[in-house]
Amino acid sequence: MRWDALFNDMESQFAEADRLSMEVEVTERARVETASIDLVDRLRGSLGSNVAVHLVSGIVFEGALSHAGADALVLNQARHQVLIPYPAAARYVGIGRLSVGEPSRLRRSIGLSSALRGLARDRSELVVNITGGSEQGLGLAGVIDRVGRDYFDLAAVSLGEVRRASAITQVSTIPFGALASIRSPRTADA
Repeated sequence: MRWDALFNDMESQFAEADRLSMEVEVTERARVETASIDLVDRLRGSLGSNVAVHLVSGIVFEGALSHAGADALVLNQARHQVLIPYPAAARYVGIGRLSVGEPSRLRRSIGLSSALRGLARDRSELVVNITGGSEQGLGLAGVIDRVGRDYFDLAAVSLGEVRRASAITQVSTIPFGALASIRSPRTADA
């Protein structure tokens, strides 16, 4: 009878050690998996969610996350859409824990310059915020004239003015690294 109790006790100890070992392994695997998740995948997992993006410049934009691309995200607000390059963001509030990878190699390769070229082609009226400088938070109103590899030219016009040579007050060349956000009017399909 004593031998049965001893063997039962030893069996319980081994079972407990196995359970603890399994818990440690599961926890470690979860840590390794979390360490391999990119922020853009977390953002993609939160598409459609209401998110606040706090920029390095101090500006805060809130809206429904509608796109998380290679270089930037897009928020839908009631009347505007806001494109925010990832380096301009200091923190995000409202993104979930779900992560979704981008399976399309083509979509992964579409970057900020492609989005800006689309805005230039459409001659969209924009408000551009840059990091630092006296314009911080005020925004530069205008139309993108052309887009280079790492910069774009913004023809400044008064809001509501059509981009004509006579309406341009200045042309600013803005490096991508200085871009904090671009706000455009929301179209009916966006």
